[in-house]
Amino acid sequence: MLLHEKLKSYNVILASASPRRRELLQATGIEYRLAPKFDCNEEYPSTLAAEDVAPYLSRLKSHAYPTPLAYNDLLITADTVVVLDGCVLGKPHDEDEARAMIRRLAGCEHRVVTGVTLRMADREHTFASCSTVRFAPLTDEQIDHYVINYRPMDKAGAYGIQEWIGYVGIESIEGSFYNVMGLPVQRLYREMEIFIEALPSCYM
Repeated sequence: MLLHEKLKSYNVILASASPRRRELLQATGIEYRLAPKFDCNEEYPSTLAAEDVAPYLSRLKSHAYPTPLAYNDLLITADTVVVLDGCVLGKPHDEDEARAMIRRLAGCEHRVVTGVTLRMADREHTFASCSTVRFAPLTDEQIDHYVINYRPMDKAGAYGIQEWIGYVGIESIEGSFYNVMGLPVQRLYREMEIFIEALPSCYM
């Protein structure tokens, strides 16, 4: 039985403002509803290792969800960060910061980490997926063109791999392409299968 059929008795909830995550989850055939927008203070301890930030924030978002989960609710939350030289590059606050981030990434290799938390009323599971991305050198003109026309202020590391800059600037990817977009759908699909198979029969 395919996963979308196994999930017929569950109420799958995606808590994400990202249109890319919505599109990617929908493409798996899994039916879900979108959670209403809610506030979450996305801060993390300064002592936390850079590659642990995304799973930490995905759990933080999950527990910030304001509505108590019913027994058959399955909540999905996620967070994506770009890690360069041990530093986390989040979402830029303005165009100047976006340009500065992309200049740091140009000609270098970095890692993209997405943390995902699956949570039900009485159990939860968090995992992380990592991809390694190498940018070609970029000119200031190319960076300006991208920032002005695509306004990547809602994207970790100030870029979207599925946009113009991905076509002209990405030399190689090791790992999941969709993880770089914001949701490692193959890994999520597998983790969801394992998660629900471990549930008692009363959930079925």
